[in-house]
Amino acid sequence: MVAAVLSGNRNFEGRIHPLARAAYLASPPLVVAFALAGRVDIDLTSEPLGTDRDGRPVYLADLWPSADEIRQVIGTAIEPELFRRTYASVFEGDERWRTLPIPAGDRYEWDPASTYIANPPFFRDLAPEPPPVRDIVGARVLALLGDSVTTDHISPAGSIPAWSPAGRWLQERGVTPLEFNSYGARRGHHEVMMRGTFGNIRLRNRLVEGKEGPYTVHLPDGEEMFIYDAAMRYAAEGVPLVVVAGREYGSGSSRDWAAKGPALLGVRAVIAESYERIHRSNLVGMGILPLQFEPGENAASLGLTGRERYTIAGLAEGLRPKARLTVVAEADDGTSRRFPVTARLDGPIEVEYYRQGGILPAVLRRLAAS
Repeated sequence: MVAAVLSGNRNFEGRIHPLARAAYLASPPLVVAFALAGRVDIDLTSEPLGTDRDGRPVYLADLWPSADEIRQVIGTAIEPELFRRTYASVFEGDERWRTLPIPAGDRYEWDPASTYIANPPFFRDLAPEPPPVRDIVGARVLALLGDSVTTDHISPAGSIPAWSPAGRWLQERGVTPLEFNSYGARRGHHEVMMRGTFGNIRLRNRLVEGKEGPYTVHLPDGEEMFIYDAAMRYAAEGVPLVVVAGREYGSGSSRDWAAKGPALLGVRAVIAESYERIHRSNLVGMGILPLQFEPGENAASLGLTGRERYTIAGLAEGLRPKARLTVVAEADDGTSRRFPVTARLDGPIEVEYYRQGGILPAVLRRLAAS
């Protein structure tokens, strides 16, 4: 397995290269040391990094600078004038910044041709009052996932593959792969981010066994396609979506697009064994209902294949914090399985956010009312 060693703050799969499956965080000097060694399965305290020109082993301790050496370099390389010169014009910018055209008016002027930033659809068709909460009926599973699915599996991150839905969308607008930049740079454009949601090349969706990547099957016909394409077909058919997962769903660093992306794809609920704390809250904030299996139960123990139609009953009767609801999973042959779940709306404010369709509509309605 090819591994990366980096001095950044994220080490998810594909951070350095889409095919680098392992990545380890280290200080900059250790990154250099591992690069010299050429491998990560090395004990830097006892094994040499290599040999010198005379064939003698060279150890990390031979190269590691002392505190006095570091202070000496700082004293000769850094002076107060460097900071004065740099920060004297920090608010002026360079010539390119100063010559940027500035639109008139006090509101942002959206450019419909931009592939970096667009007016997001979170408030589209927003009514002054939220509609009544209804049961989720006839939902399909967009992804059937296992344990420890991280926000880096869900949220678009890293480079944009040319073959992906996001890459194809950019190319259709004249952006060449060399100009793709990254999902992080284009996080202001929902069309890019929607297409990159669940786009991790290591995602394992059990609806497409034996294959990794952003794929699923459209049901009931079973046609295999990108997750984004399936979500758009379900949206055209008026079919709500759910995600079924195992333990620690949403672990890792908090990423807003790990909740925004699924919401824009039409995911109405997630059914998991357990959740990472912040991601569960983020799901509620985007109007996605986090449901939790009963202790000891999961998709496998309940015999769920992910190809059933799911109805989540009890929502219309009135929600309360940690309400017990019933899920009915109906197979294509007419057989069905019922099982209880807990709605992980952990307090009254989360119930209100879900009733409003998320925190964004709730805040906007509050501002409009005042």
